[in-house]
Amino acid sequence: MLLFLDVDGTLLPFGAARPYPVYETRFALPEAAVGHPLLTRVDPALGARLTALGCELVWATTWMDDANTCLAPWLGLPPLPRVDWPDEDEDEDDAAGGSAGLHWKTRPLVARAAGRPFVWVDDEITDVDRTWVAAQHPGRALLHRVDHRYGLTDADFAVLEGWIQGRTYG
Repeated sequence: MLLFLDVDGTLLPFGAARPYPVYETRFALPEAAVGHPLLTRVDPALGARLTALGCELVWATTWMDDANTCLAPWLGLPPLPRVDWPDEDEDEDDAAGGSAGLHWKTRPLVARAAGRPFVWVDDEITDVDRTWVAAQHPGRALLHRVDHRYGLTDADFAVLEGWIQGRTYG
């Protein structure tokens, strides 16, 4: 099972009125990651929690190579595969597919999943994305929206674990 993982708003919280916790890395960082101004907002313990879900982790972020250069070492993760986004915006209204308002990541993620079950964790998922995926993707799929002000929380992990283990449906 694939787990498509966004960064901004998912691992890296933003937009909250309160100050963010500041974390220190538990892992050796490459020079490119040392001093990155946003990494200290990311809880390094999330790496182990994500790994424990038992999914194939795939970056689904605009961070592109920086996700592996900076974030993976911070989280204690090996380099992960990442989704290569199309060069052109494919988020056009398709009357037959009903994709008005579809997130620009949705089609490429479904294509990358190629029928395999997947989880997509992001702070920008909407009901339009869920409806489109339900109609276009033959496998199980959970599109889980994270509150960007807090990033992944214990409650989010409970939802992910329940769905992955088949205790809940979504």
